[in-house]
Amino acid sequence: MSQTLTNRASPDAATQLDIYRRMLRIERNDEFTRAQIRQGRITAPYYSARGQEAIPASISVLLNDDDKICTIYRGIHDMVAKNMPLRPLWAEISGRVDGTCKGKGGPMHLTHPETGVMVTTGIVGSSMPIANGFGWAALLDGTKQVTVAYFGDGASNIGAFHEALNLAGVWKLPVIFVCQNNGFAEHTRYENATAVDQISKRAVGYGMPGYTVDGNDPLDVYAHAYAAIERARAGEGPTLLECKTFRFFGHVFGDDDKYMNPGEKDAAREFDPMPRFRQKLIDDGVATEEQLEQMKSDIEAEVKDAIEFAQSCEFPSVDELRRDVFAEEIPA
Repeated sequence: MSQTLTNRASPDAATQLDIYRRMLRIERNDEFTRAQIRQGRITAPYYSARGQEAIPASISVLLNDDDKICTIYRGIHDMVAKNMPLRPLWAEISGRVDGTCKGKGGPMHLTHPETGVMVTTGIVGSSMPIANGFGWAALLDGTKQVTVAYFGDGASNIGAFHEALNLAGVWKLPVIFVCQNNGFAEHTRYENATAVDQISKRAVGYGMPGYTVDGNDPLDVYAHAYAAIERARAGEGPTLLECKTFRFFGHVFGDDDKYMNPGEKDAAREFDPMPRFRQKLIDDGVATEEQLEQMKSDIEAEVKDAIEFAQSCEFPSVDELRRDVFAEEIPA
């Protein structure tokens, strides 16, 4: 069985509001991204994480700028939750020279070390061994920095997952492994490719705690992330968090979702974390409806500004074609 958390931390009102702000920033940015693609203003592969907002938002609220995340090509929501600036993000996915990788990486290769967004990779599962490297560096430097490795349920079945968790357990690395289990590995259903019913159960084999978390409940994610981060900062080693959720769009933009069962997505939308948490904040007196609407307007203004900035930037010049490829080019 998955382990049970005994001491549960609860976010105060200000922290709950910050979690919702990060969730809303993800949701609004996602909506505008899909609209820009539909309108033909940008041409790029895009992997919507709509429905998964609560996971990185409730984790990132506990992280400092110098804490690091390593994510995957479906991880723009992880970066937005970490407060990555939207101007260079949009410039990159628009292929402009002012992007985080000079417009040459696109949505699959975004990075912003200033806010701890270290690596975005198109290689499934590779966030985990890379996160171990940052964790090892933190131990060598004697810092209290932690690194979060985000990945999907499909990545838990490849060698990098098992190798990374084993090494992190042996060396007691300050790494939190966060599986955003949305039930599908690209177009493959979870039960068709994964023998174990809970990914968190695999933690015991590598000497670390493992928890299965309600990924649609910000407070549940927060409580488990708090315990994992405190454990990592105290030098006690890694934790595996399996956050169960659902994605409301296909694996990639334009996916027709034929691999989903009829009505499955509609049933999942009943547990959409956005309206549920918004209503909870209002019911609990954390914020008024007017305050949350103002927050939405402010975030939409931020996204629109980033889009306008990106569209005004230049494309990379031909001189950039071979730059950043080799440390030193050697003629053939």
